[in-house]
Amino acid sequence: MCTNGCRHSNLKDLTQIQKYFGALHCPTRWLITRSIGDKTRGSKEILKELEKAGESLSRSGLYYHLSELEEAGIIELAEYRETGGGAPEKIWKLKIKEIKINLLEK
Repeated sequence: MCTNGCRHSNLKDLTQIQKYFGALHCPTRWLITRSIGDKTRGSKEILKELEKAGESLSRSGLYYHLSELEEAGIIELAEYRETGGGAPEKIWKLKIKEIKINLLEK
């Protein structure tokens, strides 16, 4: 219930919207989603795109942002790419490409 005494709210929709806004509050995450676009992108490719855009980010910093976007349901792991030694690279894709809010739907 809100402070105005509202009793009729769709908490499920509100929770999802809060997840999206929480994940997208950071400009770096917008750059990540735009870097992925309609394609799939490896973590290394995303990091290079961020560097081109003037972002200075460590690998662990990148994975933090990727995990926040994944947890919100904005991106998902598409596959793993073998890189010839070491751990395989994660390949990402957008899970959703737009967020719509229907103010008339109950």
